[in-house]
Amino acid sequence: MSALIDVILPVFLVIGFGYAAARSGVFSEIAVNGLMNFTQNYAVPSLLFLAIWRIDLGAQLNLPLLISFYAGAFAGFAMGFLGARYLFRRPLPDAIAIGFSGLFSNTVLLGLPITERAYGSEALAGNYAILSIHALTMYTFGVTLMELARAGTGGLRGIGRKTVGTMARNPLLIGIVLGFVFNLTGVPVPAAAVSALEMMARAALPAALFALGGVLSRYRPEGDKATIAWVSAASLVLHPGVTWVLGTQVFALETGQLRSAVLTAAMAPGINTFLFANMYGVAKRVAASSVLVATAASIFTIWVWLAILP
Repeated sequence: MSALIDVILPVFLVIGFGYAAARSGVFSEIAVNGLMNFTQNYAVPSLLFLAIWRIDLGAQLNLPLLISFYAGAFAGFAMGFLGARYLFRRPLPDAIAIGFSGLFSNTVLLGLPITERAYGSEALAGNYAILSIHALTMYTFGVTLMELARAGTGGLRGIGRKTVGTMARNPLLIGIVLGFVFNLTGVPVPAAAVSALEMMARAALPAALFALGGVLSRYRPEGDKATIAWVSAASLVLHPGVTWVLGTQVFALETGQLRSAVLTAAMAPGINTFLFANMYGVAKRVAASSVLVATAASIFTIWVWLAILP
């Protein structure tokens, strides 16, 4: 019970405050968009830049850690895609977008604060290792599949341009790539710039959680209940389950790595799953409702995973 009260509840209370403020009209839609733009385009990229710049890449980019997490993620995609396509009889583009909801967990806005509250800031190294390739891997996979499904918008070259263009405009990925550049080259970052980035980074998670509540207030869990439940199970049960089995039975991850991998895997689908569906105009209701329903359900599933983890 202490994990629920001390670790999980404060994070979801901040989300709840944002949700209630938006629903009551105190937190306007323009303000929600502004705060979310600030966090996604500036504050969180600053946080990721500093984390990747400072991380010991040789020690933290651990292949068993990454395999454990990403095998679970692609298992979540397979469950979402196959269920949508063959169980719920959705068109191929819909099935890809629904599979993407089982693939792309909320690694930043939920994964980082939950792990930090559970195990301390020093436990985040594994999270940052996972995040260092997360957006690039997931968006490259999802955009490529969707472009192939949409049948030939310029062939493979056109698909490549579309994928690269999507990546190049993603502020989170830009922050990660710049972090890698400065880490690997050893180019110093001016002290004044570091101080400014640290100020932005300190605002990132609480502001992002509050904004997330405001965004979630727009969604309604209506229709497609079976599909939404299926996606939620893929995200909250299958993904962390596969990660836990691989991390404990196959790779014997260190305790810190296992905690980061499983907790990050146990997060609900991120807002990016709705943005992906919205970008292609398919399965938007399922994606939006899955974010809302799975985020609410994750209060209890995360509690279970915290009890299972050492």
